[in-house]
Amino acid sequence: MSANVFSTEIFLPAQAAAETEAIITKWFAAEGGEIKKGQVIAEVESAKSTFDFEAPCDGRIEKLLYADGAAAPFDKPVAVVATSDESMRSWERPAPAPAAPAEDIPKMAIVADKLEPSVRTISLLGIGAYLPDRVVKNEELLAEFPDITADYIFKVTGIKERRWAAADVKPSDMAYEASKRAIENSGLKPSDVNAIIVSTTTPDVVMPSTACILQEKLGIRGAPAFDLNAACSGWLYGLSVARGLILSGIAKNVLVAGVDMQSRVLDKSDKDTYFLFGDGAGATVLSGVETGHVIKDEILSADSLGLNMARRGYPGYEAPVNSSAFDPWLRLDGKALFRFATESFSAMVRELIIKSKWTPEEVRWVVPHQANGRIIRAAAQKSGVPFERFYLNIDRVGNTSSASIPVALSEIQNGLQKKDKVIFCTVGAGITAAGLSLEW
Repeated sequence: MSANVFSTEIFLPAQAAAETEAIITKWFAAEGGEIKKGQVIAEVESAKSTFDFEAPCDGRIEKLLYADGAAAPFDKPVAVVATSDESMRSWERPAPAPAAPAEDIPKMAIVADKLEPSVRTISLLGIGAYLPDRVVKNEELLAEFPDITADYIFKVTGIKERRWAAADVKPSDMAYEASKRAIENSGLKPSDVNAIIVSTTTPDVVMPSTACILQEKLGIRGAPAFDLNAACSGWLYGLSVARGLILSGIAKNVLVAGVDMQSRVLDKSDKDTYFLFGDGAGATVLSGVETGHVIKDEILSADSLGLNMARRGYPGYEAPVNSSAFDPWLRLDGKALFRFATESFSAMVRELIIKSKWTPEEVRWVVPHQANGRIIRAAAQKSGVPFERFYLNIDRVGNTSSASIPVALSEIQNGLQKKDKVIFCTVGAGITAAGLSLEW
């Protein structure tokens, strides 16, 4: 560079007019490092695409204003560069592309307030969780991907390790362990349970239901038992259904378990799914007669326009040996899910705060479905609740599907105080969305 060096700010290249920010997945340039015009200096992911950020001039990086994994607004500079390129003195931030026609994409519907039956408090009692013993670190999964590092997986997913079940374990075995703990922690006996709901996308068998298999393991007879499939939203859907059973007078105490064993339905060559999922189970008892943690409000939603965002065409928790005629694996449209989940999580949190008559400052914890660390961070920025109050355990357990919220809740329950305000939010295949507010 010549002696006429000056400092200038550089921005991410603008995308569609509707987009306001993007995630800087990874910087390829460091502070103090020299750059050349056209050199790729960062990998960036917006709601609609992943793209390379190229240096607009020759120069030296003086300061990076956002770290790896951070969300950077398009209208804010992302770095300061020292350059002698005179054209940069009059360089303007790239204008966004014209707004495209509105896409027909799934949206989270907020159902209007419904009439409630005569006053009846529904409480969440004890929590139980189960995670398999086997710890699977990122390094173990890289055999099929020589161009990917363990650190890269962590940066794009927030996951360092996950738990996978042993070969002789079935989903009902995991649900049983979590349910035993939930019933015990509720101060109840199995015989006090009047209904059983199991949320799962990986049942033991097509029929009978995993809930009936769990019922047999628990030694409970006569209580209604059934499975529910709302994918990763399933446990919160289950709580809502359980609440209805109690309000209708069918049951007094309802066991709700979420269990998924995705480790055996992952395609080892598919980097969009292979690193994300862990196995696990979580459970609780909802009661209309016992004192516990009071459910305040709930939101359920689904939109079939998202049918192909997350899908699997073969039932059960294992893929068949011969599947050449069809695709037996779990598949995700990562970019579409990122956008929907980010918007849904943040909207869900804001709406539940309003419905519960709380303020953002009053929320002790937001416990989101552990879908992806970057999704949760991006959602927090739009929710009104600081990211520090979003509870994450995805780095240690991965995405455990319908078990993820109860597993996370089991980890923080001992630190919660009476009257603490907690929000749950999730999205799942369907595409489904659910949220619930709780006073501890």
